[in-house]
Amino acid sequence: MFKSIFAAMLALAAAPVLGQSAIAQSAPTPASQLAQVQRHLAGVSSMTASFTQTDRAGKVLTGTLTLKKPGKVRFQYEKGVPLLAVADGNSLYFIDYSVRQVSRWPIGQSPMRVLLDPSKDISGIATLVPTANPDVVSVEVRDPKHPEYGRITLIFARDASGPAGLQMQGWVALDSQNNRTTIRLSNQKLNVPVSDGAFRWNDPRRSSPRG
Repeated sequence: MFKSIFAAMLALAAAPVLGQSAIAQSAPTPASQLAQVQRHLAGVSSMTASFTQTDRAGKVLTGTLTLKKPGKVRFQYEKGVPLLAVADGNSLYFIDYSVRQVSRWPIGQSPMRVLLDPSKDISGIATLVPTANPDVVSVEVRDPKHPEYGRITLIFARDASGPAGLQMQGWVALDSQNNRTTIRLSNQKLNVPVSDGAFRWNDPRRSSPRG
């Protein structure tokens, strides 16, 4: 199942994008591509995007992503879905308003940490994943000292208009409980003003259930 989802992600990422750079005459080295990904991550301070989420059971949800570094992200699901995922700078929360349940993880123990920490050095924990398309860059990030933190595979398309010449297309995350989530991004807007208020949320354990 993981291989099929991952293959689908690569196929989606390989689709033509506006501003895509021309294929280089000589293939870049793995080290240079990892350095390019590091520069891209450091060059993104905020992002808004539409997302499509697929879980390991094949269930698909859509919504809006809002990200602000350091440590803040919000997955606002489509209307009618009583779920919310949000990080407030310290912790990552998953809220199910239908049953008034809140789950919490420290950001540092989530695969999402590499996207939320602008100072994170991925050089010792990232591995380039070969792709058939030279305009697709795929990188798996996993801390060998903390396998319980899970892993995340980031997928980029080469795009001259993006930071460091890349545009993030999405990722495949596998957390410490073996829960796999595939995220596909579209309509990305980078380094736009984002209010800290975007990451506030209502605790259903103390209030009426609403997103």
